[in-house]
Amino acid sequence: MAHTSTGTVRRVVSLVPSLTEALAATAPGLLVGVTDWCSHPPGLEAARVRGTKNPDVERIVSLRPDLVVANEEENREADLAALRAAGIEVLVTEVRTLPQAFAELERVLTGGCGLPRPRWLDEAEAAWGEVRAEFDVRAVVPVWRRPWMVLGRDTFAGALLAHLGVHNVYGQHAERYPRVPAGELNEPDRADLVVLPDEPYRFTGEDGPEAFPGLPAALVSGRYLTWYGPSLTEAPGALAGALRRALG
Repeated sequence: MAHTSTGTVRRVVSLVPSLTEALAATAPGLLVGVTDWCSHPPGLEAARVRGTKNPDVERIVSLRPDLVVANEEENREADLAALRAAGIEVLVTEVRTLPQAFAELERVLTGGCGLPRPRWLDEAEAAWGEVRAEFDVRAVVPVWRRPWMVLGRDTFAGALLAHLGVHNVYGQHAERYPRVPAGELNEPDRADLVVLPDEPYRFTGEDGPEAFPGLPAALVSGRYLTWYGPSLTEAPGALAGALRRALG
């Protein structure tokens, strides 16, 4: 859906780490508030407004933003409604596929903030345009443990993996992030690989692979798997490299 800001945008609050990084790489002076989870770029000078699921609405209002950028999955509608009720313009993105990510980034940056299309966005599109499905493997992709939760249907991370030739075993599940017992995840012939990102749960070489003794484990950066922004430029090479190392 197209969005053009109703006025000049000079002050932006970002409630999405991916969009924070995208704005910081394009026009860092616009950002006056970001969440506690906005870790890129390091050292970003902007007020912190708590988390994506529990933003400090009063603090955001006090920052007098011309625009708040949000995401339908990462942020709660009740918080966004409270910001709108306070007279603040809110732009909400939806990102579940790679083409959608590129379109929404342009909508935020050019339509929402009135910025020129950044060079890094062209570079990210070009990087993914060169990707071929190098692999042909089935994978389970946990995003949490205790309880185990995996990528299900209609997720951005699943879409990125599909571009590389990694088929999400639970990609047709009725839920987007189903809870699945570890025993089921480890059933014989269910998958060829387990992909373990370091966010939202921080899987590591010592915390995660041991739960899948029969599968090679690809440890990947959650920023490359789930973020949409400048990280998309490096993501194809980084993800493919992790998969190659795991599959030997």
